[in-house]
Amino acid sequence: MKKRHQLILLPLLFSLTTAAQQYTKLVEPRIGTAHSRWFFFTPGAAPFGMAKPGPSTNGSEGNAQGWEAVGYDYRHTSIEGFANFHEFQIGGVVFAPSTGELKTTPGKLDDVAGGYRSDFDRRDEQAYAGYYSVLLKKYGIRAELTATPRVAFHRYTFPESRQANILFDIGNKQGESGEVKGARVEIMSDGRIEGYVVTRPVYVSKYQPGAEVAMFFSAVADKRPLAVGSFNGRDLHKGTRSAKGKGAGVYLTFSTKAGEKITIKAGLSYTSIENARKNLQAEAHGLTFDQALKQSQASWNEALGRIAVKGGKQADQVKFYTALYHALLGRGLASDVNGAYPRNDGSTGQIPLAANGKPLHNHYNTDAIWGGFWNLTQLWTLAYPEYYSDFIKSQLLVYKDSGWLADGIANSRYVSGVGTNFVGLVMASAYCNGIRDFDTDLAWQAAYKNEVDGKNRPRGAGKLDVARFVKKGYVGHIDKSDDFAESWQFSASHTLEYAYSAYAMAEWARLLGKATEEKQFNRLAAGWKELFDDKLKLVRPKYDNGKFIDNFNPSEVWRGFQEGNAWQYTFYVPQDPQGLITRIGRNAFNKRLDSIFAASQQNAFGGGKTLDAFSGLQAPYNHGNQPNLHISWLFNYSGRPSLTQKWVRAICDEFYGSDGIHGYGYGQDEDQGQLGAWYVLAAMGLFDVQGMTNAHGTMGISTPLFKEVQIKLNKKYHSGEAFKINCENFGEGQRYISQIIANGRKLEQPFVPVSDILRGGTLQLRLSAEPRDQF
Repeated sequence: MKKRHQLILLPLLFSLTTAAQQYTKLVEPRIGTAHSRWFFFTPGAAPFGMAKPGPSTNGSEGNAQGWEAVGYDYRHTSIEGFANFHEFQIGGVVFAPSTGELKTTPGKLDDVAGGYRSDFDRRDEQAYAGYYSVLLKKYGIRAELTATPRVAFHRYTFPESRQANILFDIGNKQGESGEVKGARVEIMSDGRIEGYVVTRPVYVSKYQPGAEVAMFFSAVADKRPLAVGSFNGRDLHKGTRSAKGKGAGVYLTFSTKAGEKITIKAGLSYTSIENARKNLQAEAHGLTFDQALKQSQASWNEALGRIAVKGGKQADQVKFYTALYHALLGRGLASDVNGAYPRNDGSTGQIPLAANGKPLHNHYNTDAIWGGFWNLTQLWTLAYPEYYSDFIKSQLLVYKDSGWLADGIANSRYVSGVGTNFVGLVMASAYCNGIRDFDTDLAWQAAYKNEVDGKNRPRGAGKLDVARFVKKGYVGHIDKSDDFAESWQFSASHTLEYAYSAYAMAEWARLLGKATEEKQFNRLAAGWKELFDDKLKLVRPKYDNGKFIDNFNPSEVWRGFQEGNAWQYTFYVPQDPQGLITRIGRNAFNKRLDSIFAASQQNAFGGGKTLDAFSGLQAPYNHGNQPNLHISWLFNYSGRPSLTQKWVRAICDEFYGSDGIHGYGYGQDEDQGQLGAWYVLAAMGLFDVQGMTNAHGTMGISTPLFKEVQIKLNKKYHSGEAFKINCENFGEGQRYISQIIANGRKLEQPFVPVSDILRGGTLQLRLSAEPRDQF
C-alpha cells in the first residue's frame, strides 16, 4: 500500500515547489480509482463540463445492473480507448489510436493482443485536473486529453509509421450507458467525422420505460488521412466512409514521422449533430490543444482556488483539492451553446436567451441528489452559488416538460437511482440561503407537489409511497409485495427522509408567509416520532395498524431501510437533533454514538478493505454511503463537541486515503462528488447537520486540517467578499478547540450562523492538545 501511495504522490509533491498556487497540480485524479464508477475518472474534463474525455480500462465490459464499477480501474494494466461522454447512465463515443494492422474491437483485459487496446505503465501516465497523458506501449503512441466545456481535445503523438490509425468506435456500449439501440458514423466530404449513438441505459429503462439516451458528435482532425474505412465490430470495410448499427465505426489511416502529433477536436451534444458542430465552432474554432489546455487550467484554478488552504500536511492538501475536484467534476452540462437541451420526452427544448444571444442558464445531467444536502449543496451555497442557481433552473426545465421533479436525470430522462426525491429540499435550502434568482413561484409549486402528491406519480419521480406518509404521518411497513421495491420495501427510511424534507418545506413556507403550508409541513416533519421505539431507543418500522414489526433485527438491511439499517437510520433526524437526543437520553446518546465510532474505526469507518460499493451496509456506521454522513457532527448538539472533533478528524485520516486502492474508503461509491464534498467541508471544519434547510441556520464547527482557510464569496449572492478561518496554536497534536471567536465575538457553542459566513469575516479558533467541551 505504501508503494502505491508513493507512486501517485511523489511526482506531484515535487511539482508543488514550483507551482504552489497551481491548484490543478494539487489534484491527483487516480486516487480511489480501483473499483470506481464510470463517471469518476475523467481527468481531461473542464469543471461541470459536457466533454469528459478519459481512458477506459474496462468500459466495454458490460454493466448488467447499470451502476457497477466500470471505466478506469487502478488495478488494470491496459487501456482500450478514450471515451468522450462520462455521466451517470451516459457513456460512449470512443476514440482509439493504433499503428500497424487494424483491429476494430477493444479486446479483453487479459488479451491485449486480441484487440486495439494497449498495455501501459503508471510511470508513463500523468493526470491532473484538466489533463491526461499516457504512453500506449503496444504502439509507442503518446495520448493526451483536455477539453473545453463541450469540446473534447485528443492529441496523439505517433512513432514513424506507414499505418498510423485513429479509430472512431461509436456503436459499442460504454460504461453505464446500456445496450446500443442505434448508431451511425460518417466521414464527410470535407473531412469531418460525425455521428451519433443511441442507448438504453438500465436505470432509464427502469424509471422511464421505452426512453433512450442519444449522444452526438462532430470531429475534425488537423491532418488529412491517406486512407479511410468503416467497420461493424470485426467486419472491416476498406474505403467506405460510413457505418451504422451496433458496432459501427470508422477509421483514418496516416503516414507519420517519429514524434508527429495529430489532434482531434470533437464537439459534443445531446441534441443533434448540428448543435455538436455549433459547440465545436463556438468553443474551439482556431484553438490548439495547448491553448485549450491553458484555458482549462485557468478554469480549474479559478474554481478550485475559491477555497484556499494553507498549512497542514501536503498529503492532506492533495486529498482536499482532489476531493474538491470531484465535487466540481460530476453533474455536467447537458445543454448546447445556443441553449438547446434534451427534453424528457426525447424532443429538443430551448432555454430562453438573454439580450446578448446567450442562454439565460444551463441544463445539467445529474445522479440522484440523495444525501447531497450533507455535502454538495452546502459547498455550492458557500463557494459556487451560481452553479446551485443553474442546477435549480435545470431541474425546473424537467418539471415544466414532464409535470414532475426528477431526482436524477440522464438527458432529462428519469434515472431516480434510489426511488426517492430530494429536489424540493434542495430548492428550499437555496431559498433559505439567499439563492433566489429562479422562478420561486414555479419552484414552490413543483416542490409542494413533490412532497404531497401521489396521484398518477411516475416511477421516475420517486416517492411512490408519499401519499401514505401524508395521510398517516408515516409510511406503514409492508413485508412482501410484487410492486416496485421503492413503493413498499423502505417504509422506515422513507418516513425519515420525507419528514426531513417536510421540515425544509416548512422553513421555506415560513419565509414565503405561507402559514397553512408551514403548519402542514411541520406536522409531517415530526413523522420520525411515529417510528421511534422508546423501549429499544431505535427507529423501528411500523405496520399501518400502528404495531411495530415483529422479528426486528436492528442490523438488517433492506427490511424497512434502504442501503442501511436501524442502527444507522435512527440518527436520521437532522431536522430535530435535540428532540432525538432527548428521546434517547443525553448520556445514553453520547455513549452509543461514541461506541459506534470506536467499533467502526476497526473497519476504517466503512466496509473495511472489501472493494465494494455496498460494503458496510450492515455496520453500525458506514461513511461510504449517504444515510450516515451527518452523524459524526451530532456531538455538537449533545454537549460533547470534542467527540465531533475527534471522530471527524479520524474519518478524514482513515476513511479517506491517497492512493489508487484506498481513496474514498475501499472501492466505495463516491457518487459524483458527494464523498469528496464532505471531505472538503470537514477539512475546513464546517458542516450543517440540517443541510442548510433552516431559515436562520448555523454550521457546526470542528477542527480544520489546515492553519488557514479562505472561502471566496460571490457578491451576486453573498454580501461579503470572503470568509476566513484561522487556527491559533496549529500543529499535529493540537486537534481540539478551546476557544471560538467569530468576527470578534466569542462563541460559547460550536456553531457559527450561516448569515455570518455569507456576510464575510473571520472565524478564529484556538487549538489545544486536550479535549474541551465548554468554550
